[in-house]
Amino acid sequence: MTSNRGCCALLGVATLATTAVTGPGLARPAAAVEPRQPAATSGEAAAAGRVALRERFAASLREIAAGVDGVVGYLVVDLASGERFAAHERVPFPTASTIKIAILYELYRQADEGRLALDTARPLPAVARAAGSGVLGDLRAPSLPLRDYATLMILVSDNSATNLLIDTVGMDRVNARMRALGVEGLALRRRMMDVDAARRGDENVATPAALARLLDVVRTGEGLGAASRAAVLETLQKPKATPITAGVPAGTPVAGKPGELEGVRVDAGLVLVPGRPYVLVMMCAWLRDDAEGERAIEAASRAAYAYFTRLAAGGDYGRLIPR
Repeated sequence: MTSNRGCCALLGVATLATTAVTGPGLARPAAAVEPRQPAATSGEAAAAGRVALRERFAASLREIAAGVDGVVGYLVVDLASGERFAAHERVPFPTASTIKIAILYELYRQADEGRLALDTARPLPAVARAAGSGVLGDLRAPSLPLRDYATLMILVSDNSATNLLIDTVGMDRVNARMRALGVEGLALRRRMMDVDAARRGDENVATPAALARLLDVVRTGEGLGAASRAAVLETLQKPKATPITAGVPAGTPVAGKPGELEGVRVDAGLVLVPGRPYVLVMMCAWLRDDAEGERAIEAASRAAYAYFTRLAAGGDYGRLIPR
């Protein structure tokens, strides 16, 4: 008969660490003892749940962008916490018509400074007429207040109205103002539908970070009087079909502007979810299929709305309590 000492010698030192003696000549394996972990506090447990939800949202954005045959940059900013979700946020992309947000801001800023009168009618000069989107190019002799040209620029993306406003406020003034506001990476370089300028490389460009910063300037009214801030937000919120609005329920307030060119789809919006407003900017270029870019922006909008409305309604542990 082999003794306990002999068994231990045969099994080695590791066996000695996992045995317990209960009586003369008797040994049994000891229960493995796990290191005692401190219990998570309520706050830590709640935070872990929010982290998991955040990571799921971040992963969904990456997956949406990766599914596009092209180059996609985006920035989503939680305006309640400052948290950001980004890819290529400092890369310049063609803005298409989203550049019109900067022109709108500059128009109202100059009105506040007394440089121009928003309600004085001005005829549309022949030099401002442009093809593409809008209605003014089909009218014989329109004459409108600057305020109405601005509405047409945003609501139906009227390129003729945009050219008139660029000539009125000045391209250089728009760019200088954006730099002064910290909207780095945005440049207005050409009038609407100036293809020759684009061929020379004078494209209107911005980064996702620049457009997000501009939308936050509009939201806070930085540099604007109260009436001008309200007017700019009201203009940008006028109902229009965009990839961002397609991804949120009807009636959700969205202040923004989409844009499209050959191989380019862009949308930038301030989505005013009660208690959890956010900015969403997605810019797609080098697209093999333009519709694929639109679908990606809509999918990102849907994912963002689902994420932020849950944050707005969720208690500490994720119970979604209606406001």
